[in-house]
Amino acid sequence: MSKQDARIEEMRAQLAAQNAQIEAMKQALASQQADYRALRHAVGLDVLDRQRAGNVRAGGSMATALPMPAGDAASVDTEPTDNPPDRTVGQAPERDSGPPAVAPIFNQPGVLTPRGKLVVEPSYQFGYSSADRVALIGYTVIPAILIGLIDARQVKTTTQTGAVALRYGITNRLEMELRIPYVYGHTDTISREIFTGSATDKVFTSAGHGIGDVEATARYQINDGGADKPYYIGWLRFKSRTGRDPFEVTTDCVTRCVENATGTGLPLQLPTGSGFYSLQPGVTWLYPSDPVVFFGNVSYLHNFPRHDVSRTVLLGGKEPLGTVQVGDIVDASLGMGLALNEKASISIGYDQSFVGITKQNGKTVAGSAKSVLGTLLIGGSYRFSDKRSMNFTLGVGVTRDTPDATVTVRVPTMY
Repeated sequence: MSKQDARIEEMRAQLAAQNAQIEAMKQALASQQADYRALRHAVGLDVLDRQRAGNVRAGGSMATALPMPAGDAASVDTEPTDNPPDRTVGQAPERDSGPPAVAPIFNQPGVLTPRGKLVVEPSYQFGYSSADRVALIGYTVIPAILIGLIDARQVKTTTQTGAVALRYGITNRLEMELRIPYVYGHTDTISREIFTGSATDKVFTSAGHGIGDVEATARYQINDGGADKPYYIGWLRFKSRTGRDPFEVTTDCVTRCVENATGTGLPLQLPTGSGFYSLQPGVTWLYPSDPVVFFGNVSYLHNFPRHDVSRTVLLGGKEPLGTVQVGDIVDASLGMGLALNEKASISIGYDQSFVGITKQNGKTVAGSAKSVLGTLLIGGSYRFSDKRSMNFTLGVGVTRDTPDATVTVRVPTMY
């Protein structure tokens, strides 16, 4: 055998050995692919890929995070790669364009009712104030300026309000609300009457209960917010005067308090309404900034004047007052909410109102002055289910004209 033939035989032997190594590597690769498929099936990745949106083909736009061997891809999908099949499973969820939910501590909620849904929200509010000036619970304007002969030292007022609010979502951006309150009030006036020569303080007690002023509110979400983008909700509220107003209750006077020294000038029963129609536009804003949500309100409440007003005095008499105009209210509030977990959240905020003066026949009523009401609010919310939750709010007055303490509990339920 020539030298050249020997070299050819040697090369053939090397080629045969390399082919044997390649076959061994193919068998090892096939075994690894089988183990890989078994592992994927065990952890459920193959099912996850089919649910992820569409294409389980290796290298596809929605491929799994783990690389899929070519053999495994062929076993799953043998259709041509230039015409990928539509494997979309279900439908992508609709983007939620509504503001995030926070524990509500103000009268105006931030999350609107979904379209076609009804929210029934029973609530209870307890307020206590001890002051010698006007006290406003919530947005109920009760003029406490009395023309009489009483020299009031201190007025202790307890107000309990049970209400039912009905909110209906007309669209995902628009909702309507109707609120029907029932009010119970109790007042103890510690005083010393003038013109009597008495040096002893006396306590004058009055109470009253009944339906309050029914309110109707419309709210509309103005824009689509998002992460680090604010949400704006505009709203318009109308307050009726269905409650018993201060001019209907009997006042402790024989004739005219300003001319007669035989009456205190205080009402024998407490009113349950303000006695004035009111219109209040406002804007609520929410600003998500992970992990908290900042929110607030700005509003202006206008009380429409009443003409030819007369109040009832003791023994069935009437005292003409003419035209009465109570002061308008500018309100601003600011707060922040934090979600503790998927069910519980807490909020803290501050609400401040500027109350105008009261006028009678175009002139300022004696003793009437502008008031500033400041309230520190702390609240929490707990969601029992997707349809029911409970909200709790504690308000602490920080100015003398504000109620000392206000506790509110709401239980909204969606139907």
